[in-house]
Amino acid sequence: MQSENLTNRITVNPAVCHGKPTVRNMRYTVESILEYLSGGDSIESILEEFNDLEREDILACLEYATLVVKTKSIHLAA
Repeated sequence: MQSENLTNRITVNPAVCHGKPTVRNMRYTVESILEYLSGGDSIESILEEFNDLEREDILACLEYATLVVKTKSIHLAA
């Protein structure tokens, strides 16, 4: 699946999760999916836990995060 199609799965709606980016307008924020992944959960374990998510949703979160990092600069202390 091309990244353009993946990022279409990420929605921003002021009525859902206070306007945070979510997966397909559901109450799964990109932030929470990334926290699961960074905490060591696999894509498969996330999908087992949340039956209404699809593999492409998780990949869309990763693609979205990549796009955000590319467009923002973050200064970290040395």
